[in-house]
Parts: sequence; C-alpha cells; structure tokens
Amino acid sequence: MSAQHGAPSSGGRKRPSAGGGSEQPSAGGRKRSTATGGQGRPSRPGERERSGAAGRERGTAGRDRSAQQAGNGRPARTPRPDQKARDRAAPQDLEAPRIRDTSADREDLQADCASCFGLCCVALPFARSADFAVDKPAGKPCANLRPDFRCGIHAQLRDKGYSGCTVFDCFGAGQKVSQVTFGGTDWRQAPETARSMSEVFPVMRQLHELLWYVTEALGLAPARPVHKELRRALARVEGLTRGDAESILALDVNALRGEVNVLLLRASELVRAQVPGRKKNHRGADLIGARLSGADLRGASLRGALLVAADLGGADLRDADLIGADLRDADLAGADLTGALFLTQAQLNAARGDAATTLPAALSRPAHW
Repeated sequence: MSAQHGAPSSGGRKRPSAGGGSEQPSAGGRKRSTATGGQGRPSRPGERERSGAAGRERGTAGRDRSAQQAGNGRPARTPRPDQKARDRAAPQDLEAPRIRDTSADREDLQADCASCFGLCCVALPFARSADFAVDKPAGKPCANLRPDFRCGIHAQLRDKGYSGCTVFDCFGAGQKVSQVTFGGTDWRQAPETARSMSEVFPVMRQLHELLWYVTEALGLAPARPVHKELRRALARVEGLTRGDAESILALDVNALRGEVNVLLLRASELVRAQVPGRKKNHRGADLIGARLSGADLRGASLRGALLVAADLGGADLRDADLIGADLRDADLAGADLTGALFLTQAQLNAARGDAATTLPAALSRPAHW
C-alpha cells in the first residue's frame, strides 16, 4: 500500500522493491534500480504512507508453511490474573491464534500469468540499471515477450540482467484486466485497446493491493472492532475492480488508499496492542544499512521504513507492521516473520533470506534465497 509517510507514487513503472513509496498501497509499482544512494527516498508531505508496491517473483518455490504460525486455530487463551506476570516475562507464549490464515481468501489476488496478456511486460516502463538490461518505455512490449504472452527468458531473468522483473507482483491485477475489464480480448487481437489496457493495469494493481491488505486485516481477530468497516471497504473496492476501463481510469486511487489505510492502521494497532511490553516505533524511519541483527522488533511499527540493505538477520519481527517497508537487499536470514502484518511477496522477493527465515503462512519462500 502507500499511505502515510511519503507521497504515493503515481507512475506505472515496475518497481523491484517491496515498498519504495509510502506506507499505503503502492500507486503504480515502478521498476527501479536496487542502488541505495538516495534512491527511493519519498517526499513526506503530511502523513502519506510509503508504497508497498513491488513484485512477486514468477515461478517462486512452493509455499513453505511448516514451522509457521504454530498454534494457529487454537482458541485464544484468556490469562488468569496470576499468569500476567509470567506472560510478560515469556511473550513467546502469546502465539498466533489471533491470526487466521487468509491464503484461500486471497487466491484471486495472486498473479496468474497464464490468464494475462503480458501486461506487466507491456504497460510498465523500466530504465537500464542494475535491475534491467535495457530501457523500455511504457506501452511498448518487452523484446522478450513471446507471442503467447509468456517471457522468453523467464528461467534466466536474473542472469540476463532483468532481476527487477523477478520481484514484481501485480496482486492478480493482470488477469483481472485481461479477462474481466477487456473480456478476454487481447491487445494483439484488438490493437485499439492497447493504450487503454496499459493505462488501466497500474490502477487495477493498486486496487488489488488494497484488496490484499483488507483481506488480511479481516483475518486478524483483535481487529474485530473494525471488521464491519473493513468488510464494507472490501466490497467497495471489489466493486470498483469490476467497472469498465473508463470508470477505473476516473478513480482517485490516492484518496481511496488514504481512506482504507485509516482502517488498516487501526487494525494494526489493535493486533500489536496484544504484544506485551513497549513496542518500537520506526514508522517511516531511515534505516538504510542499519545493523539490526537479532533485534527485538516484535509488534514494532515499521510502516514505510527504509530498510534497504539492513541487517535483520535473526531479528524477531513477529507481529511487526511492515506495510510499505522497503526491504530491498535486506538480510532476513534466520529472522522470525511469523504473523508479520501486511508483508507482501514483493517485499520478500526483494530481500535476502534463507531456509531458517520463518514466514507468514500466506507467503512463499523466494526461489533465489
């Protein structure tokens, strides 16, 4: 998402990071270099949130859900008065029954490239950099896009200099635009639709990213006080995704993201309030290259934080709010991300981890880890 600390991005370029904008849902998903020298620093007028844009690696490894969210499904434990001190001393006992796995609810919000007309390879521009071997303007098909809308170098994207493509995630917007908005007629069959399709895609991506976050929030038991409003928001955004191209392009997505983010922030606060002790607040912080190995960040707010190349090895990030955090090249080896709030596949794909990194159940271990 993109919301409070930085102005939401407005372009449609692919972005290899998982959050180089504001905390709210990203506004376009720009591709850009992973170089950290001043890049990705958002303007911060007011409380706009950093983008949670960025990508999903196609062909990532199957989901590794073992050892994740241990204890899911158990009834919430009500501590007896004489237990409170022990619970504070042993926060690991307060595990994740309060978080429901919403993977099945979000299946339609995962990219289905076989049902898409290669829109991310056409609609979005990228610049020659560490992430892209060449320049490509918006609306021009990538030279590697095959006639069947598949990538001709998919298995060698990183080797060929297209690592930026491996971290992009459309949240299922590609198939929605292809099969619903344009009724299954592709831009090669109907060239007159090419421009409109390319313009609708980045907007749809933002709407689907919103749906991803709202659906997750509805799986958070402590957030029940805002579930009614979240359900209304979900229905509203879902309805907008089914409009025609003209109505989608007329949307004020920045305003919509701002409205929904108020609910997401409240949901986050309700969940993190369950974590004992004082929680760290690094919202919007510049933590580029920070040494946070083994840090206790449980229940912390890292909304929109710049964590590019940060050392988070072995850090405790359980129940931390990571919406829009920029995790490009961050070291997550051995980190515990169980129950991490609003973490996306894009953010994981842009980071570095290992087999010991514990992930939320809805996400997959990136193939390049």
